[in-house]
Amino acid sequence: MANVIEETKEQQDKRMAWWREARFGMFIHWGLYSLAAGMWKGTPTSGISSLIQYRDKIPVKEYEQLTQKFNPVRFNAKEWIQLARESGMKWMIPTAKHVDGFCMWDTKFTDYNIVKATPFKRDPMRELADACREEGMRLGFYYSQLLDWHHPSGVGNSLDYDPANQNFSKYLREYVGPQLRELLTNYGPVAVIWFDIGTPTPELALELKHLVRELQPDTIVNSRIGGWGGLGREWMGLRNLGDYTDLADNEIPEQIIEGDWETCATTNDTWGFQSFDHNWKSTGTLVQWLVTIVSRGGNYLLNIGPTGEGIIPEPCVRELKGVGKWLKVNGESIYGATASPIPPPVTAASVQRRITSPITPSWGYGQSKTTTRAPYQCTAKHGKLYIHIFAWPWDGKLKVSRVGKEVKRVHLLADPNHGELKFNQEGKDVVISVPDKAPDPIDTVVVLEINK
Repeated sequence: MANVIEETKEQQDKRMAWWREARFGMFIHWGLYSLAAGMWKGTPTSGISSLIQYRDKIPVKEYEQLTQKFNPVRFNAKEWIQLARESGMKWMIPTAKHVDGFCMWDTKFTDYNIVKATPFKRDPMRELADACREEGMRLGFYYSQLLDWHHPSGVGNSLDYDPANQNFSKYLREYVGPQLRELLTNYGPVAVIWFDIGTPTPELALELKHLVRELQPDTIVNSRIGGWGGLGREWMGLRNLGDYTDLADNEIPEQIIEGDWETCATTNDTWGFQSFDHNWKSTGTLVQWLVTIVSRGGNYLLNIGPTGEGIIPEPCVRELKGVGKWLKVNGESIYGATASPIPPPVTAASVQRRITSPITPSWGYGQSKTTTRAPYQCTAKHGKLYIHIFAWPWDGKLKVSRVGKEVKRVHLLADPNHGELKFNQEGKDVVISVPDKAPDPIDTVVVLEINK
């Protein structure tokens, strides 16, 4: 077994410092499946679009035909970075190789890549890497190390390949490892390598992590190098193979979670572009999910699914820019903020449940929904509690329970100089007099300055 990587808390804190500050990032699912757009032979797929090859049992030779028409001439790296900036996102992670095995960079280890196999003939990962470096945006890569439906020794395709003849260890060492070396060596500083689903043994997972540490010691590795998401899940007895924990897709926890963790989530109901999925989450929903995740101590990695032409759907752009507009005013309560030091509101309104579609496997289908809205959530930093009010008090009185410490001043974050609010401290609780109408219909942030 490969040696467990040992490092000091100071080393880990240094690597994770920017990530803990950033809180909000962009996930990008983009590949051949984006051209299919959730349709095959005129029929909608029964699942999310990025898994169409598996869900619709499409043979490799047939699926490969998408390469002949994949020509995303509307792709513009700087426009994508600009959208991330306007949305308040601090890093971005595109899919370099998703589970279909198609490579979105000019790898020398297979011709099944966007430069050699398509009319596009360009390397979008190179263009993103160069533009991110110029624009000061951190860039990571999603890389599917386990599932690869195109490679004979990758996992997951028993339609084209006999699993009895597969040699995964050889595949990992002679294909996965060299491709990771390409990305980590030739594409500038890589902020995150985002693995998915898991690696068959902890020994092989640690081999990959050693490779990342050897090539770029500051690159962050997510927990799915060891096993697929969800709280408290272990892989072969090793729980901390990654630098942080990934929850299941779209999972929002009910309570505060210790340590570094992340929720990756969709802007509609799918990951890659799906032409008939118009269930876009509103700016309000996205803001309140972001706030709730940060209030529990986590980061929010929010996905976009560009089209086969390289266009980000307009409804997605509109709602993301709405989040950015809110963050311009209220970003102090998110960036660098920590989990709430006071317990979340315990009411029927705060009950959340995770719904998973009854299919096997259930990759990508986790979806958290809130039955009704909690009245408020709390984030914190530097002697301040940020109370995010989702449900405006009908009687003009906001009660923040179990504060515990002396409150010196209360004001509106959006108006720190003139937004002073009267309050009474009743034991551990604080009752705040608020205006009759919410200044921000999505989330008005009230700041409690407290004695440390």
